[in-house]
Amino acid sequence: MRVLLTNDDGIHAPGLHALESAVRQIGWEPVIVAPAHEQSQCGHRVTTHQALKVEQQAPNRHAVHGTPADCVRIALFALDLRPDLVLSGVNAGGNMGQDIVISGTVAAAREAAYHGLRSMALSHYMIRSLALDWARTAHWIAAIVSETHARQQSERSFWNINLPHLPPESAALPPRLLCQPARSPLNVSFQLDEHGYLYNASYASRPRDPGSDVEACFAGNVAVSLLHV
Repeated sequence: MRVLLTNDDGIHAPGLHALESAVRQIGWEPVIVAPAHEQSQCGHRVTTHQALKVEQQAPNRHAVHGTPADCVRIALFALDLRPDLVLSGVNAGGNMGQDIVISGTVAAAREAAYHGLRSMALSHYMIRSLALDWARTAHWIAAIVSETHARQQSERSFWNINLPHLPPESAALPPRLLCQPARSPLNVSFQLDEHGYLYNASYASRPRDPGSDVEACFAGNVAVSLLHV
C-alpha cells in the first residue's frame, strides 16, 4: 500500500508526524505532500491563477505553497503519484458537523474522492486543559485506519473520523461509532475590542445533536462518518 499523506496544519505539524508514524506501524509506505504553512479553515479553496511552488524536503516529502486541496491535485497531476489511499490529518481540533465545509483537512480527502481515490480525513478534538499525547494518537490512528479501510464503501465516498480527547491515563482505543454529521449550526458570537469584532464562541458548547458526530465524539467515542461527493 502506498499512502498519500497531507493536512491543513502544515508539513511540520505534530499531527502529520503522528499520521506518518501510524502508517508505518501498519506497514504501509507513506508519501507526504502537505502545505508548507498552516492552511486551517481554508475549506476547499484551490489555486488556479498563480504558480504553486513545491519544495522537495526529502525523498517522498514535498511542501506545497498552497492549500490541502492543492496538495492532492499536485500529488496526482504534477508529481504523478498514484496512491492506493489518501489520508488527511491528523488535525489539531475537531472537524464535525458544520466544520466539514470549512475544514481544509476534510477538503483534501474530498478532493481525493472526486478523483476516485479512497480517502479519510482524520481529526482530534481538543480540550485545552488536557495535554495531547501524539504517540497515543498514532497508535489509535493505526488501528482505526486499518479497521476503516477494510469497510465497504460506495463509490465517490470518503471517511471523516474524529478522535475524542481523553485523559492521559486512558490508553485503550475508544469505541468507534458510525454516525451522521451534526446538522445544528456552530455557536457564533463576537466580542468588540479596539481592533474590531473578535470571534469568541465556545466550540465545546456547540449543540450535541442525537446520533451525530458531535454527540459521539464529545461522549468519548471515535466518531466515524461516511461522506459523499
